[in-house]
Amino acid sequence: MSKKPETSITLLEAAKQVLRQNGYAGLSTREVAAAAGVPLSQIHYHFGSKQGLVLALFEYLNAQLLSRQNAMFGDATLTLSERWDRACQYLDDDIGSGYVRVLQELIAASWHDQAVAEVIRAGIMGWVDLIVDAVRRSEPEIGSLGRFSPEEVGALVANAFIGAESLYLLGLEKQGSPVRQSLRRVGDLIRMAEGASPKR
Repeated sequence: MSKKPETSITLLEAAKQVLRQNGYAGLSTREVAAAAGVPLSQIHYHFGSKQGLVLALFEYLNAQLLSRQNAMFGDATLTLSERWDRACQYLDDDIGSGYVRVLQELIAASWHDQAVAEVIRAGIMGWVDLIVDAVRRSEPEIGSLGRFSPEEVGALVANAFIGAESLYLLGLEKQGSPVRQSLRRVGDLIRMAEGASPKR
């Protein structure tokens, strides 16, 4: 990712904050500019529009997170179950940082905005491709996954995490549904396939 000018970064961080508070529909470029402490004209100069701003925000955050995931999946000292555990921790981190809210807001916006949909699809496929590659590399370690292809596992894992993000934001954990804990338990199944004991 090329280095962005300081004003662009300031605006993106402000947009993340405003999007977390108000959602996509309530996002005001005027409010973002005020939160960033810069003139409104700077948003138009750097991003062109509200849509340009939020798409740049997603790409900015997604590039950071993909870099983090690449490093984790490329760490040969970690078992597959340890990678899963770390992915679950990253989900907690991403909820705290605001990334999950940004992603889920933009997924919803993509249903009626083709330009947003193209960027979100590309971003999510970046994650899916990482998972598929990790599954292929783990087969010598844990064996075949039966009739599941790496692509099918990638689709299931992506659905599980994106679905967990959505259910978390809907407040299901507060209603007693153990959304994130159930994902963590999958790590125990992977440990069993690796021949290790489940975590206590």
